[in-house]
Amino acid sequence: MKKKIGDNGFTCPMPMVLIGAEVDGKSNFMPTAWISRVNFKPPLLAVALGPHHTNKGIEANREFSVNIPGADLLKAVDYCGLVSGKTTDKSALFKVFSGELGHAPMIEECPLTMECRLKQTVDLGYDILYIADIVGVYCDEKHMTGGAPDPEKIKPFTLTMPDNSYWALGKKIGKAWSDGRDFKAK
Repeated sequence: MKKKIGDNGFTCPMPMVLIGAEVDGKSNFMPTAWISRVNFKPPLLAVALGPHHTNKGIEANREFSVNIPGADLLKAVDYCGLVSGKTTDKSALFKVFSGELGHAPMIEECPLTMECRLKQTVDLGYDILYIADIVGVYCDEKHMTGGAPDPEKIKPFTLTMPDNSYWALGKKIGKAWSDGRDFKAK
């Protein structure tokens, strides 16, 4: 029998990303795991952020990036969460590039990046939910298989809460919209 353990639940695990925004003319990056794709057409994603310096850039420019780091960037990602862009210049931590948008700095060292245009902002009380159109997706050829991003090559990592631990991505265990075809209910 399941036991109620409180009301502070999290999906387990959550993907770690770095959100990039131009704040006061400088690239700034902050880590978060509260992100999800939320619509198929048009392609939308949503990210929930507490009161952070990065929000200032997202709201001023209505643009931001989502950068999916590999496990080799774990320490740099964690560092970005330990210091605030308000007091620490994070613009030189990574090699930054731009796509079509002018205020969505993306990180060259991250295998997969997306530039996003803000569509809607929802005030959740403490956090702000930013819903955005995905304008462009960029991936290094060495991190793709068959023209698509390959998780085994990207080596993304995840976060679990409330224990605040990072985890490596596991192995492939099945094929979506396929493996359940032979399932029979008992």
